[in-house]
Amino acid sequence: MVRRLLLLAGLSALAIAGGASSATAGASLPSGERSFRQSTIEPFYNAEIAGQIGYFLTPNKTPMNAALAAWSPLYVVVYPTSTTVSDTLNCMHVPVENCPSHGDGVAAAAAAVNPSVYGGGVLGHDHVGDFPGGTDFNFAWEPILVLFNSPSAANEHLLTDAQIEAASDRGDVTEIPLPQLTFNCAVVPGAIWNRATPLVSS
Repeated sequence: MVRRLLLLAGLSALAIAGGASSATAGASLPSGERSFRQSTIEPFYNAEIAGQIGYFLTPNKTPMNAALAAWSPLYVVVYPTSTTVSDTLNCMHVPVENCPSHGDGVAAAAAAVNPSVYGGGVLGHDHVGDFPGGTDFNFAWEPILVLFNSPSAANEHLLTDAQIEAASDRGDVTEIPLPQLTFNCAVVPGAIWNRATPLVSS
């Protein structure tokens, strides 16, 4: 019960919403939240094609609720500062927090749940979900926190749901569903991301 309360407290600011456009990951990976009019946009990985990046959007202050039948998973894979993963993550927490609406909450939850892995700090996290047309794509996403169970396990960059499930089967990660944070999603093209204003913690 205490662990669950700590998790909920740490994630109270988590507000992720969805949508996607296709862009293959390259030398310069998109990272962080951006503001576009009255909405927030973030990058995420295609759960079915490793390395393919899209963008999801949510209007500010939109209630997070949707019918259970419309839910699909959005994995939030959290990496400690000790990881050897060198790619820029969808949300970086160091050296500067670039997902201020929820990055601190994700990092606090990871450290509270598994201090042996995350107690030394959290580098950042990725979002992994299906693009439109994918098996698990729907108009509402349920965030699922994915935490590594050892520092060595965190050296693998998990880019697809198949990789996440394989890591779970090996005991390398723990998945923590967050149904109370399920949200309605919308897809946006990369051109919207490029026009949006980056957000960072003050």
